[in-house]
Formats: sequence, structure tokens, C-alpha cells
Amino acid sequence: MTTAITSATKTVALECTDAGWITTFQDLGRRDTERRGVPTGGAADQHSAVVANLLVGNPRGATLIENLGGELALVPDADVLVAVTGARARVTIGGAPVGSWSPLVVPAGQEVRVHAEVGRGTRTYLAVHGTLAAQTLLGSTAPDARMGFGQVITRGSRVLLETRFRGFPRRYFEPPLFRLPVPVPRFDEGPWVVDVVASHGIHTIPGIREVIEDSEYVVTPRSNHVGLRLDGPVLHPDTGAEIVSHGVPVGALQIPHADELIVLGRYRSLTAGYPIVGVTARDCLPLLGQAGPGQRLRFRWTDHESAVRRLARREAEVRALEHAVAEAFAALGFKTPRGLAVSGAPLPGNT
Repeated sequence: MTTAITSATKTVALECTDAGWITTFQDLGRRDTERRGVPTGGAADQHSAVVANLLVGNPRGATLIENLGGELALVPDADVLVAVTGARARVTIGGAPVGSWSPLVVPAGQEVRVHAEVGRGTRTYLAVHGTLAAQTLLGSTAPDARMGFGQVITRGSRVLLETRFRGFPRRYFEPPLFRLPVPVPRFDEGPWVVDVVASHGIHTIPGIREVIEDSEYVVTPRSNHVGLRLDGPVLHPDTGAEIVSHGVPVGALQIPHADELIVLGRYRSLTAGYPIVGVTARDCLPLLGQAGPGQRLRFRWTDHESAVRRLARREAEVRALEHAVAEAFAALGFKTPRGLAVSGAPLPGNT
């Protein structure tokens, strides 16, 4: 069998023929920068980003392409190995429909096009085997518009890739290239259920636990990369005691002075003196990363131990995929992808 992945790299150019609303370079975010006032940032849906990279034999935190709304389309000038994950989407190669959440070969000169379904998530991720050429800020390619680091890919952009992929002896694969245990999340119609763990701030607002548990919330257009702003019933502290600002984890449920609920995202900073009544369980954070305007959410209280167990199950699924990909590459006579992690290290940047 012809070796498809070699030790020698080559440069491939991918022409962006459609960029939808917002298309950017992305990774899992920055490490150890928040003490300097720089948010972690990184992919809003960390699970989808990790799986996309693993499916093409990249390390978990490799740079990939994130599309928010609309259509993303790229044309490579050489064969490349790609994977599309994230929101439910129609994916075509050369106009022919193909599956997402699976490794795909895009032949040279053929267009891979991704069109996300409205209302079934907001972000898609496209990973390509190899290393995408992108600038970094404090060790990460994750955008931060507030610091003038946009990382935007527009129609007509030429994205360069260093890759060891050399194609396959045959052009198309039926059945799919690999059959892998891919942990695909569900983005159902109707309200999405988000598990949250109560924090100390819940005791400062009597009755807020019951209000949040019994209510439905809607993501508003005022939401951004700092957090989701939700329309729905809230209560406020019955005292005017000042709350000292402090750092908070991703997914914290914050109640500002306005009658809304905010779920802080990966670009949050401090609390600004608002009460924090709960924190989203980490295995639900990717779901929040896919929630766009109009999406309905319900919150379900859970305890810390249960949240940790669910996260461990999710991590076990990702590790199983990680090992299966390594075995699949080896079984087909390919060299093990350089940098493919098999240690089961936790997803970075989720704390």
C-alpha cells in the first residue's frame, strides 16, 4: 500500500471561496494568561474542536478553522485530509454530499463546502491534517478582537498548510474511510438542558434556585463571546451589600442589575460585583458554545460529584476515539500522526 502520511512535509494552499458570517482560525485557547488580564479564549465548543483534530490525526489543541453561521468553502491545491464537526451541517466535496464527524479526503482542486443548519447549533469546525499557518498571541491562535487580534478568514483568503498527507491509492472511499467510535453530541430541537452546580452566591438571593429550575430562558442577540445573555425570570439580592469582584470559571451564571441571566463564556473577565449563583457543569459547556440567538435553554441543578463523573465519561469517550484513530492509521500502513496525544490529558482551558 502506498504510504499516505510521510515524514516529509509539503505546503498546501487552501483558497477560501466562501466564509459565511464569521470564519476564524481557532484552537483551545491560552494557558496561564488570565493572571495578566488576557482571557483564555479558544473554541466555544471545545468538544467539537478536539474531535475534529483527532479525526485527522492532529493533536487535540492544533489550530483549525471555526465558522460562525453561513457557509464555509475551501479549495485545496493538493489532496488533503479533513474533518468537519460542530453544529449539524450539510457537507459536500465537489458538490457530492459526504458525512460530517468523519475523516474525509478532499482531492486537489475540489471544493469542500459546509453549510450549517439554522437552529441546530451555530458553529462548525474544520480541521485539516497538518499545521495551518496562523499568527499567535501569547502562544495561541485564538482570536481576541478586543486586543486587535481578529484572525479572520475572508472570501479570497489563501490559507497555507504544512502537511505530511500524500493522498491515497484510490480517490473515493465507500464505505467511510474509517469506522470510529466518534462521540457526536446531540443538538435537538426544543429547549437544551444544561446542568449547573450551585455556588456560594445562591444563598444571597432567596428563591433563585427554584426560579431558575422552573423557568425557560432564551438566548438574545445581545449575546457575544464574553457570555450568553438570556431573557427569562430572575431575582435580585434584597440587600445593597457590595460584592467584591473576583475571577470566575467559564460557564458561571451571573445576575446583573438588569432583569436577565448571563452565562459567562471563554472571554469573560471578572464578575464586576454581580452575584454568581451557579456554574455550568463542564460537560455542558460545548452545548452553550453552540447556543445562538433564539435558542431556548433550561437549567438543571446537579452536584459537583455528578458533574465530575459525567465529565470523566466524556473524557473516556474522547480517549477511546484518540486510541482508535492511532490504531486506524497504523492498520492502514500510515505512520502514527506526529503529536497525536494518547495520554488522555484533560481538555485545556475549560476551568
